[in-house]
Amino acid sequence: MEKKDNRMVSHIVALVLGIISVLTTFFYYISLPSGITAIVLGVKSYKKEGKKIGLAGMITGIVGVSICLLIYITLIIILVLNQSY
Repeated sequence: MEKKDNRMVSHIVALVLGIISVLTTFFYYISLPSGITAIVLGVKSYKKEGKKIGLAGMITGIVGVSICLLIYITLIIILVLNQSY
C-alpha cells in the first residue's frame, strides 16, 4: 500500500489567485475576492511552510487589490467631480 504525502498546496493556490487578481483588475467582483484570498493563503503558507511561492502569491494579491481599488476610487472621484459642474 502506498503512502500518500499530504502536502499543503495553499502556496500554489495563493499564487494562482494573485495572478487572477492582477489580470482581472477591471472586474472588482473577481479581483477583490481572489486578491484577498491570495493574501490570506500566502500569509498562511509563508508562515507555516516558509515557501517563497506563498510570498509571491501574497505580493501578487496585494498588487491586484491595490490596483483595483486605485482604479475604482479614481473613477468615483472623477464622477463626483464631474457632477459638481
